[in-house]
Amino acid sequence: MPPIPHDLSFDSTLALLLDPYGFISKRCRRYGADLFQTRLLLRPTICMTGPEAAELFYRQDLFARRGAAPGRIQKTLLGQGGVQGLDGEAHRHRKQMFMSLMTPERIEELKERTADWWRTYARKWATMERVTLYDEMQELLTRSVCGWAGVPLPEADVGRRAAELTALFDYAGSVGPKHWWSRLSRRRSESWIEGIVEQIRTGDLSPPEGSAARVIATWRDQDGALLSPRIAAVELLNILRPAVAVSVFVVFAAHALHRFPACRRELQTGGDYPELFVQEVRRFYPFFPAVMARTRHKFEWNGYRFPGGRQVMLDLYGTNRDPRTWDAPEEFRPERFRRWDGNPFNFIPQGGGNHDLNHRCPGEWITIELMKVSCEFLAVNMEYDLPDQDLQIDVTRLPAVPKSRFVMCNVRDEIGGAA
Repeated sequence: MPPIPHDLSFDSTLALLLDPYGFISKRCRRYGADLFQTRLLLRPTICMTGPEAAELFYRQDLFARRGAAPGRIQKTLLGQGGVQGLDGEAHRHRKQMFMSLMTPERIEELKERTADWWRTYARKWATMERVTLYDEMQELLTRSVCGWAGVPLPEADVGRRAAELTALFDYAGSVGPKHWWSRLSRRRSESWIEGIVEQIRTGDLSPPEGSAARVIATWRDQDGALLSPRIAAVELLNILRPAVAVSVFVVFAAHALHRFPACRRELQTGGDYPELFVQEVRRFYPFFPAVMARTRHKFEWNGYRFPGGRQVMLDLYGTNRDPRTWDAPEEFRPERFRRWDGNPFNFIPQGGGNHDLNHRCPGEWITIELMKVSCEFLAVNMEYDLPDQDLQIDVTRLPAVPKSRFVMCNVRDEIGGAA
């Protein structure tokens, strides 16, 4: 039985920070295997890539999520006690709370709200000399998802809440002051949402039936008890934060329209192309690099022995560009998704496996639909110019975005008038 290849470095934390998206796949190619072992923050860790490794990683009899995410990620991006850190029946029960919000009718309502805000912001942008799309989308999506979720958002608080929700994902992987701002934003956001949960429970606030705020505030766990106000706040933020994070994908879509102008013409024809384009943006561009779990017990896989209790990291970005699945993976080809077999382990920008049973993001459909709405405005309903700027994708930050954050100017509608 061959040993799992071992990285030469004593600890690879710095190498991971310097190249978060290429760290795993480059070393797997170096060692000629789909996995290798190293140390991250001095913890022994097995890193894996590829669809076969993804299928293994999402086996719940072999891997657990409880305690797997680093503490700094729990205290910023995820929150402590949320669904991402649950396993087994506890995870399945809590996951159904989220899945109940993902009906076609609810998603359509969010799309309509978002389109309305796009119209409002397009009119505002037409009066501005320069528009930084990444920043503007954070605020636009905060307004949209809070209204949809039944979370009150006074006009005076929009900028502050958008900044705090953004900090949960935009600075979670940072070090120093940005990381501390992310942790402070987590505390402030949870306190804000706890207050809303308590108002719902006392009857002082009555969000619509079926809204995320009402469903989560009234959800009962397996023991029949209501979620604690803090856990309910964590879970409601698990609705708000990912929706605001779609701003990253929207900027990538705008970047792709600029880099591959033929796509704009195809989007204007409609048909199935918007779906193909959005999926290729999610495959091609770097969103989140990897996810973590730990082994429940020792086992063997493909001749390799995994010890029990070992931290394991699955390469999302590299799996989405694995040449064994994707022909010419470094090329941007939306049409490739006409031939995609729908395998839940070879295309995993937001996790793999089954939405109901595994740790695949339940908001994936929301991401896709919000991206479609945004692409319709960017490619069909408005025009804009790009001033000189650095559009290189900064892959040393998490999440990666263009260094300029995508600046637009001279925003107008498709016939050249004011938007």
